[in-house]
Amino acid sequence: MSDPYPAASPAPTKRARQSLIDRILSLVRREPEDREDIKAVLDAARSRDLIDPDSYSMLKGALAVSELTATDILVPRSRMDMLDVDDPIAALMPQIVETAHSRFPVFEGSRDNIIGVVMTKDLLRHIISPALTLRNFVRPAVFIPQTKRLNVLLQEFRINRNHFAIVIDEHGGIAGLVTLEDVLEQIVGAIEDEHDIGGETTIFPDGPNAWRVLATTEIEDFNATFRTEIPEGDYDTVGGWLTHALGHIPRRGDHRVLNGLRIEVLRADTRRALWLRVKRRDALAGAPDIAAE
Repeated sequence: MSDPYPAASPAPTKRARQSLIDRILSLVRREPEDREDIKAVLDAARSRDLIDPDSYSMLKGALAVSELTATDILVPRSRMDMLDVDDPIAALMPQIVETAHSRFPVFEGSRDNIIGVVMTKDLLRHIISPALTLRNFVRPAVFIPQTKRLNVLLQEFRINRNHFAIVIDEHGGIAGLVTLEDVLEQIVGAIEDEHDIGGETTIFPDGPNAWRVLATTEIEDFNATFRTEIPEGDYDTVGGWLTHALGHIPRRGDHRVLNGLRIEVLRADTRRALWLRVKRRDALAGAPDIAAE
């Protein structure tokens, strides 16, 4: 027999009521009509903790990629590390080791005459076949215009399995280069490679009187290691100080000299410096003892 006095249904929780309201509002709310509307929706979702900070950043980055062109992220021609096809491989090795790139543009006669790309790993064959020259390892280069949109370029990189493109200006000259990693970093942020060492250590030996330094290194740690006196201002990291000292967002190749140290930008994106190389200009001045991890 049924209960003549059934218990009242439990009152909906605050979360359930809020969810119901959200569903009703979603039925009457207009759909985004342009990119600004989409960004506003993302901002609202983030402010209500519907998406986490990393997802929010990647979604915003994905939108930005479709609005950016190769010009916005390219490494300028003046800062490109190139190899002369007529140079002996043995003579090029110090440059290859120091810059630590996986690919290099190769030119013949003039830096404006890029004839292809060489992959660093291919040069290992030179060890067992010394008669081979750099020309034997040159692969075809991909050339793109400055106006190429990054979302289109990313699709072409995926389809053609390329990681590297030479950017050409409107007059047919070399404007710079763009890598697959450069494009992806616009979406997901900085990508660590085989030279990016994780953990709390941010300063690493990189040859005699030279170090590789993360731009996020705290100024206090940098000063203590290199016996410098970088003042603490509206910045906490050596990358923040360098941005302030340069007066613009650091670009690859930018440098400053401080207390006998040459501090050069090794890697940067469109927002900040990522890696720095620190060299002691006077080797006789001594160097801090930094043990390799």
